[in-house]
Amino acid sequence: MAIRNIGVLLSLSVAAFAIGADGALAQMPAAIAAADAATVVTLHAEGAQIYECKTADDGKLAWAFREPIATLILGGKTVGRHYAGPNWEHIDGSIVQGKAAGNAPGATANDIAWLKLDVVAHHGAGTFANVDIVQRINTSGGVLRGPCEQAGALRSAPYSADYVFLHKGG
Repeated sequence: MAIRNIGVLLSLSVAAFAIGADGALAQMPAAIAAADAATVVTLHAEGAQIYECKTADDGKLAWAFREPIATLILGGKTVGRHYAGPNWEHIDGSIVQGKAAGNAPGATANDIAWLKLDVVAHHGAGTFANVDIVQRINTSGGVLRGPCEQAGALRSAPYSADYVFLHKGG
């Protein structure tokens, strides 16, 4: 009986972790967890977070996030792209658009946040057709620092992340 209970505890513990691109386990923050969902596909992304110099509420110029642009990769091959919306487009023609539903800090101050996004729109049939939730995990980079001196100026900050596409009740 004790061995069976240990197995159940081990299974629950593993469910609270995410596997990184390097194969390492990282704990899944509660704010972005989706325990009631099954993974459809996990894709690695390489790209940039684009920022625009804008006047902040205090009247000073500051960098404001504008949009992402990234290549989605599976097994070393490009299988899609990620862009403003936020949207994820697979080479099979399926597209999902998300809306932020939760976040957790990245591993360092230079890493953009981990996110949970609820899918608010679907287009086409294919890999993303039944996706309900997208998680952005294992982020590296993407935070822009430094002065912003001219309104309207654009700058990019390279980043990488893993996107986990999930289906509820799966």
